[in-house]
Amino acid sequence: MRLDQLNFHHLFYFWRVARLGHLTRAAEELNTSQSAVSAQIRQLEDRLGEPLFAREGRRLQLTDTGQLVLAYAENIFGLGQEMLGRLQGRMAGVTRLRVGSVATLSRNYQENWIRPLLSDASVVLTLESGLLQGLIERLVQHQLDVVLANETVPADPDRPLHCRFLGSQAVSLVGPAGRWAAQALRVPEDLDGLDVVLPGPRHALRAQFDALCLSANVTPRLRAEVDDMAMLRLIARDSGWLTVLPEVVVQDELRTGALVAVGRFTDLQERFYAITTPHRHRIEVLETLIAGTG
Repeated sequence: MRLDQLNFHHLFYFWRVARLGHLTRAAEELNTSQSAVSAQIRQLEDRLGEPLFAREGRRLQLTDTGQLVLAYAENIFGLGQEMLGRLQGRMAGVTRLRVGSVATLSRNYQENWIRPLLSDASVVLTLESGLLQGLIERLVQHQLDVVLANETVPADPDRPLHCRFLGSQAVSLVGPAGRWAAQALRVPEDLDGLDVVLPGPRHALRAQFDALCLSANVTPRLRAEVDDMAMLRLIARDSGWLTVLPEVVVQDELRTGALVAVGRFTDLQERFYAITTPHRHRIEVLETLIAGTG
């Protein structure tokens, strides 16, 4: 079979059904009938010589060939979406940069990272947050240009990604200045029985902190655990408890003196990474940001 014999319209219909997992929803999205969608997919299967779906009750399951074809379709149509976005930006005289960041990443760090672009009138930013896996899926589908994370992603030959180290930030124990300004604690040795707020279990630092406390045989009194760094910042500022976090999260409160660093963890650091796809179209402003923090 030659490339000019492949009907990309049929492939597009297959892609939407495979993504949605349902013929009826795909037909509604495509503004056509279910029978028309089925016919297009059957023609694609005939052309490829292998079935792409297997029915299990009312559900459509991808065959092994269907999984392979979907992987290529994701790249083909994902790149098409990226192309349209780039062209729209060029026609408007701007560069669009779509940045995803994991929910456990400090918003202060994200803002500091993109700060060079905030005064650039030629750049339009799209910023979104979520779970790492969901963001990576959107990155692979070319719906994001970069994902900022505080952990690396496992190597996967079927989904190659570039993971660039951006830097690290010391992790501190902070508290309200009114109570802790004149005090210093050894960490984790002096934490036994003290009220603390910690990053949630999904945060890359949490397991490391728990291991340090276990090794030192200390048991802080857990008052709250928070995944979202914006909320962790508010609780650190308003609760009166001691909070374990990277200082960048509360940089403004430390600068004004509302909070003070009571102790610093020599063995704990939050690391920051920029995750991109290896074959994406080169975006100069993104390359500049990554190079500036490497």
